[in-house]
Amino acid sequence: MLKKIPTAQVCLGMYLHGLEGSWLSHPFWKTKFVLTDPADVKALRASGVPHCWIDASKGLDVGEVAAAPPPEPAPEPPAAVAPVAEEPPAPQAPAIVKSTPSVTLDRQPASMGEELERATLVVNKSKQAVMSLFNEARLGKAVDAEQCLPLVEEVASSVVRNPSALISLARLKTKDDYTYMHSVAVCALMVSLSRQLDLDEATTREAGLAGLLHDVGKMAMPLDVLNKPGALTDAEFAIMKAHPTRGYEMLRDGSSVPPSALDVALHHHEKMDGSGYPAKLAGENITLMSRMGAVCDVYDAITSVRPYKNAWDPASSLARMAQWNGHFDPRIFQAFVKSVGIYPVGTLVKLQSGRLAVVLDQNSSALTAPLVRVFYSTKSQMPIPTQVLDLSAANAGDRIIGREDPATWGFQRLDELWQKAAT
Repeated sequence: MLKKIPTAQVCLGMYLHGLEGSWLSHPFWKTKFVLTDPADVKALRASGVPHCWIDASKGLDVGEVAAAPPPEPAPEPPAAVAPVAEEPPAPQAPAIVKSTPSVTLDRQPASMGEELERATLVVNKSKQAVMSLFNEARLGKAVDAEQCLPLVEEVASSVVRNPSALISLARLKTKDDYTYMHSVAVCALMVSLSRQLDLDEATTREAGLAGLLHDVGKMAMPLDVLNKPGALTDAEFAIMKAHPTRGYEMLRDGSSVPPSALDVALHHHEKMDGSGYPAKLAGENITLMSRMGAVCDVYDAITSVRPYKNAWDPASSLARMAQWNGHFDPRIFQAFVKSVGIYPVGTLVKLQSGRLAVVLDQNSSALTAPLVRVFYSTKSQMPIPTQVLDLSAANAGDRIIGREDPATWGFQRLDELWQKAAT
């Protein structure tokens, strides 16, 4: 039984069904949950949302107090239920049950090893969700941004627990799933960059959503051009350059798409010197969010295997991007490097001892001294027993003197080394 009440009357044990106003002003990533945390009630009352809808059949009604175990929540109705004026029969008073509505829940810091398993599940789930979303967009179905929020929430929560895990896994995309996984990766990179820039939760939420939707315009591109295994001709590239405009149009016709996501879809290929497309915007005429999107989009693109190009290793990609004068906002790029690490996970590095190692995880307080797995001796030109080494430790006894190109050494399976838990 749905009932509209002033937000000031919300209390613990109520089942929150919906909030009035734009979801961008809401204090939660999602609605439809039992309020169990006093902090959530406080955040809701302070949010400025005037009214909300509660479901008295799944939680407490106005004036009731939580006491007994709750009934099992009923399945969500297939369509919106009209509110009723009369008071419903009082349900059995429910006790508070655990839920995870807030952006602050389920975000305890985790090591790379701890987060990889959870991040793998998020990546697999995200891939399927984006495939479905994009395929529906290709068929002409309008994009409902609010329906993307649970996916953005899961990606963001993983990034908060450990920024490297999901971002590194999302980089391991195949040529066939590049378009879909690229969107998941850019979503994660945008959240990580937003946090590095110390942007607030609402802006971080928008950044993740903008990253997820930035390439939806590719669904309007001819498949033979989009999936072409070789380099594009000038004519084909001209076709592909239309995808930002088409994406903007598709999102503009959708539901609950914030202006920031529209802007990133349209302008993530602009460059600071004005040589980008489609509008040749320059400098401060490009919004902060689109400047962020430009960095995240390019980094994931060049570190991924694409239909027409092999991947560059992460550290080399950052080094090359740093040399592209006029392409990126320097402040944004510097923050991005801090967010992924000077030596991102999966980077092959040479140590002062002459050993080679692959980066396993970052040390946020020492970007040049990550956690690595040593596995090869350049002196003997032979593999050696693997060893996990925290280069930031006082007794590490070694340090990085440079990055190495895996192709030079013929290493084909570095990913297996960093995906193992650091034991």
